Amino acid sequence: MKDDSKLSDAELLALVSAGNADAEEALAERYSRLVRICARPLFLIGGDSEDLIQEGMLGLLSAIRQYDPASNVPFKAFAEVCISNRIYSAIKSASRQKHSPLNSGISLDSILSEESQTQASSYPEANCRVTEEQVLARESEQELLSAFTRYLSAFEARVLRLYLSGLSYAEMAAETNKPEKSIDNAVQRIRRKLARLPNFSDFSKS
Repeated sequence: MKDDSKLSDAELLALVSAGNADAEEALAERYSRLVRICARPLFLIGGDSEDLIQEGMLGLLSAIRQYDPASNVPFKAFAEVCISNRIYSAIKSASRQKHSPLNSGISLDSILSEESQTQASSYPEANCRVTEEQVLARESEQELLSAFTRYLSAFEARVLRLYLSGLSYAEMAAETNKPEKSIDNAVQRIRRKLARLPNFSDFSKS
């Protein structure tokens, strides 16, 4: 058998359908960065990074197990919707139980592409539907993030772009030629600056 990392999504998904746990693990690893991309903007506005990533991974596993190749929808598009909706569902659930900084955080992050939004309706069994909030947030998300970079140093702005693209701290350190501690410090400064901005603090109100 070939190395799982060299197999296509379709080949791995076929193996998953046959009960191959290694193939499922390989797909989960392949799309772990997509999970980080979906979760990270919400972490910046007050969420718990590990909790959000865990929820995103559960959404990814659901996508892997429920994907229907007969639909001709790209797996990545389907997985992105499932990951995002799992995270949004967890945020809404938490906000109903207590006043959470993530209460309205979904408005900042609408990672879904137009293609993903259209294709999501093909999978009601996975609850991978796009909410109205996600659709309405697409334009404002880019405007807000663009405006926010004006409050950052050049290094912080670069770290923010790399961070939102899903890179690990080690990868960002290599990209910027800085130690990981400097990356972490920059991320924490970004979060503090974000929290002080009125436009963004509105997202944390219940």
